[in-house]
Amino acid sequence: MTARELTAAGITEPGLRRDYTLCRALNARHGRTYFLATRLLPPARRPAVHALYGFARWADDIVDDLAADAAVHERAAALSRWEQELAVGLRTGSSGEPVVRAVAHTARTYGICHTHFTDFMASMRMDLQVRAYPDYPALQTYMHGSAAVIGLQMMPVLGTVVPAEEAEAHAAALGVAFQLTNFLRDVGEDLDRDRVYLPGDLLAAHGVDRGLLQWSRATGRHDPRISSALRAADALTREVYREAEPGIALLDPVSRPCIRAAYTLYSEILDAAADAGYPVLHRRVAVSPARRAVVAARGVTGVAAARLRRAPSAARRRPGKPEPVRHPVLPREDSA
Repeated sequence: MTARELTAAGITEPGLRRDYTLCRALNARHGRTYFLATRLLPPARRPAVHALYGFARWADDIVDDLAADAAVHERAAALSRWEQELAVGLRTGSSGEPVVRAVAHTARTYGICHTHFTDFMASMRMDLQVRAYPDYPALQTYMHGSAAVIGLQMMPVLGTVVPAEEAEAHAAALGVAFQLTNFLRDVGEDLDRDRVYLPGDLLAAHGVDRGLLQWSRATGRHDPRISSALRAADALTREVYREAEPGIALLDPVSRPCIRAAYTLYSEILDAAADAGYPVLHRRVAVSPARRAVVAARGVTGVAAARLRRAPSAARRRPGKPEPVRHPVLPREDSA
């Protein structure tokens, strides 16, 4: 499957194929929902998504999963080295890091604005110092770089049926909705890293502070104030999903099943949390494998329908003539 995807994408250089294969492995290992959804894309577009995921995952691992006893200054130094490597890779297309080579090739192929990568790295640096956010606007500043730009990076790969600017707000909102879902699902795990991503004023409105969260995490006991705050966070997240949803119809039809599947599976994490009474301080909630299979099957049906809609134009071509490459709509050229 990997070789077919790379060949379909026109990636023939052996070293670059290895770079993309590494990114695909990172996506398969760490991004179960993203990886499943990516399988619904045309093979030619999958390597780019793997590269973007691999880049984000690699930076995130420096912040969170570098040797457990690494000091903040060691993580900061590692992140700075990674950022410098990325800057050189984006500028020259060359790097000693396989993931950087793959993401630089993707950025060049699809015309992805370099500022999106710069903004992402700024948010990664925030994770080294910031342990909580006093209100939603402060959290939005962080999520612009850590989530919204992911949606903006993806958009040129997915393609749009409208000018890119018309779809940007929806794409950014979807990235934020996914991250807010992660924040709700991972409250306990983030607390173990001494971080609270739920807005401080939202928690305070329900009588919750860090101490109460730590008590619940340590004892395994529930508190109605925490449940109330988590319901409010759930409602906030669903509002962002509503902002994002209209953007799916603006995508290239062959990309819509992928994003619809990701939208469905991620939003249903909220359902799973609510149905279980928000046990997120004590365990991770997830969508069941059976439900994931149903959503994936529905996505496959959507892919088949999108291909059928293209069949008439394909039938008019002479037998044996290869189908021309249909390029996604690209954003305006990056000036960085």
